Amino acid sequence: MNSDRAWDSKELTIELQEVFSFVLQMAKQCRGDSRALLLVLRTLEDLHRGIREELFLESLPDNRQELYNLLKDIEENGGWPYIERMKLRAFLNQELFVSTDGDLVAEVSETSEPES
Repeated sequence: MNSDRAWDSKELTIELQEVFSFVLQMAKQCRGDSRALLLVLRTLEDLHRGIREELFLESLPDNRQELYNLLKDIEENGGWPYIERMKLRAFLNQELFVSTDGDLVAEVSETSEPES
């Protein structure tokens, strides 16, 4: 475990809140643009994966007591961070894709014929 750099929990919390606010504001600016919002979500997922695989794993404790303390902290303070993916069925169950009798339907936009 690389603990030679001390960090101030309060300062880190404040900085993370600023990041949170920035990303949320960016997402709000993309409201109504599903492709842009999907890009935001994919970027956050990539960030989560990168931190977990490249930084968190290398910082794991190298003795049982520190590992126990870390696991205890994870359990007591909200569990393992998780980014949930929307299931395809939940996505398709949106009003846009469900008929009045509950069957899934494909919403097809009509296109006009090009003028000659």
